[in-house]
Amino acid sequence: SRVLDGKAQRSANVRVLRDSREIYAGKVSSLKQYKDDTREVESGQECGIGVEGYNDLKLGDVIEFFTVEQVGRTLD
Repeated sequence: SRVLDGKAQRSANVRVLRDSREIYAGKVSSLKQYKDDTREVESGQECGIGVEGYNDLKLGDVIEFFTVEQVGRTLD
């Protein structure tokens, strides 16, 4: 795989997109660069990506990395 934009992070969640439709969402099970485990891969670099609980990746699939953050609310 090649990271096209941003960075791929081992701690992130992922969406697998096929033909612009989400077909799976889950967590990263492995992220490798040059046969070594890594925590993140920068834009433009190649890597190997494992998706936890999913192994039906096909040529042309897009894997989107995302994080979920809880934002505190203030009450007025």
